[in-house]
Amino acid sequence: MALILVAHGSRDPRHAATVAALRARVAARSPGLRVEAGFLDFRSPDVPTVLAGLAADGVREAVAVPLLLTHAFHAGTDIPEVLEAATPSDMTVRQAPVLGPSPLLVAALERRLREAGVPSGARRSTGVVLAAAGSSDPGAAAVVAGIARAWQATGWRAVRPAYASAAAPRTEDAVRALRAEGCERVAVARYVLAPGRLPDRMTAGAREAGADVVTEPLGAAPEVVSLLVRRYREGVAAAGEAAAAA
Repeated sequence: MALILVAHGSRDPRHAATVAALRARVAARSPGLRVEAGFLDFRSPDVPTVLAGLAADGVREAVAVPLLLTHAFHAGTDIPEVLEAATPSDMTVRQAPVLGPSPLLVAALERRLREAGVPSGARRSTGVVLAAAGSSDPGAAAVVAGIARAWQATGWRAVRPAYASAAAPRTEDAVRALRAEGCERVAVARYVLAPGRLPDRMTAGAREAGADVVTEPLGAAPEVVSLLVRRYREGVAAAGEAAAAA
């Protein structure tokens, strides 16, 4: 059995570096498990190359975990199509669920806020913008909005969703709205795995609107690594159930 981390890919080298760090930390957490990373676009190795390499080495089963925070177009269309077309005939690959939503991702967001300097006792006076990449899929936006509502209930003065593309409000608009509501401090928590064009747009909008804090991407935070291992195990369990039912 092998684990394949499936990333969309980006021209930004920081994105590839983040994927490499995730792969290394997941492998270190799971001795004996072969962990590979493949990209849908822009970077190599692509997913078909990873699958061919695994098959050549005698691997017959794998779980593909999308490096995605919400279930949108890539998880529902791109990845299944690539896996179906590129999986060798003597190999079985099961696609695991996307990473979010998950309490582990919220814990990683909290970690990044602490690292950015938000005091532990400042929740009641701090408004948080949950800044996501955005998607044309209304279901993805609804998931992010649900995360914001649940997160606010943990004690923050307010948590508002925002998007870098495809949906509203933009990060800068959410920052201004929280400031207008009287938040003493406004923090932008970037709900993204890796740096890139859209995360940079979030930061620019946050700075323009006067945010006090902008977090680093989630990256290879321990909580993200734990979640990837969990998704892999869920994929293995689902494969076992499918085999038992056959």
